[in-house]
Amino acid sequence: MVKLNNDWDALLENEFKQEYYQNLRRFLKIAYSTKIIYPNMYDIFNALKLTSYANVKAVIVGQDPYINEGEAHGLSFSVCPGIKTPPSLANIFKELSVDVGCTIPNNGHLVHWAAQGVLLLNSVLTVEAKKSRSHAGQGWERFTDYILELLNRRKTPMAFLLWGRDAQAKGQIIDNPAHLILQAAHPSPLAGGRFFGCRHFSKTNSFLSENGLQPIDWQIPNY
Repeated sequence: MVKLNNDWDALLENEFKQEYYQNLRRFLKIAYSTKIIYPNMYDIFNALKLTSYANVKAVIVGQDPYINEGEAHGLSFSVCPGIKTPPSLANIFKELSVDVGCTIPNNGHLVHWAAQGVLLLNSVLTVEAKKSRSHAGQGWERFTDYILELLNRRKTPMAFLLWGRDAQAKGQIIDNPAHLILQAAHPSPLAGGRFFGCRHFSKTNSFLSENGLQPIDWQIPNY
């Protein structure tokens, strides 16, 4: 039984019992015992563990975990301390610098955001080493759709930052007018720099402030 130790437990209790999730669980049991899978099995649900349902202010939707050793730890776009900042995250930091004046940190560990209510949710929560999208179509998409459906029902306003086609497809779930949807190209260098200038970070903070909520301190502390 998955234990998140916050309000997600009650909200997801029945979802963990669904047949599709039980099939996913069996798939993962075999995968983790026969192949190299990221993140560590104990880190799969870190996004939910670190950001409770009631505390979510913003959601950043990623694709699937990083595929290189030591990078993925259960938060979209984030890497473990001591790991070189991947290109997509480097572009996020560049946009932050221009948009809200953040200095480029010496690490890519985004737990500082998660602690403030930024849910760093990948669409698919596991991946085989060196094989992007290798766990797509196994049930994770349905699970994360349900998480977004739960967030959509909340009355308290929140911002959804959707970068790239995969994340934007998820945006169809969000139809509550209380929430803000921000869309941009993916921060990957493959997007040709079209992510730059989206100003999603300042827009998120303006939205939160307008709704009487504490804005996000986007500055990642140096280690």
